[in-house]
Amino acid sequence: MRLGGTVQFAAGASGEEGLSSGTTHGGMIMPNEQPAQMQAPQSGPMSQPGMGPQAGMGPQAGMGPQAGMMAQGAMAAQPGMVPQPAMMQGGHLYTQTNEIRNCVIHYFRAPDGKITEVERVFTAGAGSGTFKPVSGQESAPNAFEGANSVILTPDRRFLFATNGGDNSVSSFAVNIDGKLSLLDAKRTGNVVAGRSGTAKALAYSPSHRMLYVLHAFGPDHLRLMSVDDDGLLTSRPERCTVNTADKPNRVATMASLSADERFLVVGTTFDEPAAANPDGSPILWVQRNGAPHSIASNLPDPDGLIVFPVGAHGTLGTAKFQDGGGGSPWNVQFLRYRPGYFVLGYAVGDGVALGRIDEDGNLEIGPITQVDTSGGKPSELCWCVLTPDDRLVFAANFGYSYATSFRIEGNVVSIAKDPACPKVPGDGTFRALNGTVSGGASDNWICPTGAFYYQLYPNASKLIGYAIHPDGALEEITSAGVPYQSPQGLTGF
Repeated sequence: MRLGGTVQFAAGASGEEGLSSGTTHGGMIMPNEQPAQMQAPQSGPMSQPGMGPQAGMGPQAGMGPQAGMMAQGAMAAQPGMVPQPAMMQGGHLYTQTNEIRNCVIHYFRAPDGKITEVERVFTAGAGSGTFKPVSGQESAPNAFEGANSVILTPDRRFLFATNGGDNSVSSFAVNIDGKLSLLDAKRTGNVVAGRSGTAKALAYSPSHRMLYVLHAFGPDHLRLMSVDDDGLLTSRPERCTVNTADKPNRVATMASLSADERFLVVGTTFDEPAAANPDGSPILWVQRNGAPHSIASNLPDPDGLIVFPVGAHGTLGTAKFQDGGGGSPWNVQFLRYRPGYFVLGYAVGDGVALGRIDEDGNLEIGPITQVDTSGGKPSELCWCVLTPDDRLVFAANFGYSYATSFRIEGNVVSIAKDPACPKVPGDGTFRALNGTVSGGASDNWICPTGAFYYQLYPNASKLIGYAIHPDGALEEITSAGVPYQSPQGLTGF
């Protein structure tokens, strides 16, 4: 769905400039018009008791300005579409459109895993649309090469979303029925250079009420924001980089906070942005000292994972640049029941490894379990998600347009199903780095019960839900249309 109107960048060099198509309200960037309201089915309690501040409580009435804002043209859920008893057992799923006028799409998730769109809520920020800033392509999926652009706080009171087009972050209250109320939108502080910014990934520290915002391009890859009791954001002056003296243009992917909130681990994909051949295909090598050298991070230089210690007030200390164990160490997911352990997905290493972080922030990473790469290299295995029991890992192969499942047994990672589901074709116009035509499998999410897996295919304009079988196979059970190319981020409860 295309939204009417566009958001234009205001003139000026400051990263705190507002948007010319909106007005400001209490420091928040607001659109000029108020979208229509839509009725949504009711759901049960939104959080478990004791999970965080005011756990289990929805935001107070009137807490956010223009609560319940919704994008024009959104389709309302029809009365009786979802029975009330089922709602008490269902859940909610959220993604962002990343359109020029960015929205968060909210779906109701039924007990059988099927999803129904409830609302589209403006973020009051700008996405990049179909333009892909990290490569300069006019139209391509996976605009920012990142993950976690939409996240929930552990107590489910707030949802945060990046706006990559203008380098801002939006904060929403999550009501008891799962509906969203816009609370705030603030610039990260990084100036937008060119057609789009690159704010792309979020991590949140509940004990420090600190939001870490990762940008694809530096030098200030990481910016910090404080979050107050009402979900309002304050941009902070701190900034950190994943560049090194000999790699001044690195492309970061995502940031992941350890379970004890002591370390923030940042992944990378390229040591410098890829140049393009005359036909538009990327050049993944550069000449260095008279010989070809891969631009993929950590290949061969062992410095592709960056660990920042988190201080007493949530600020970040001096980074440790460490060996990621393979090419483009992209996605770090910490296990729930094994403190310090994580799985790591590799965009160029073509697989998944098990790693561990010690008390000093040093990393130890095991061997990579690779997927079948007969379809071409790299697989661009970028997005990983764990089942709630830490036994299965599902990874989206962007280059192949399907997911692979892995099994974790002790310290051994093995293939469960490869592929775990059929390939989802796109419209035939997009080719991945390996040259294959792809639907652009990207962000993924598993529901809290571990029964259902959800996967974005932006080039196919689809969000697909699958039932997870014990052997790691996926069976499609539901799908929803999403805007072409641009959507990113998945989270829910």
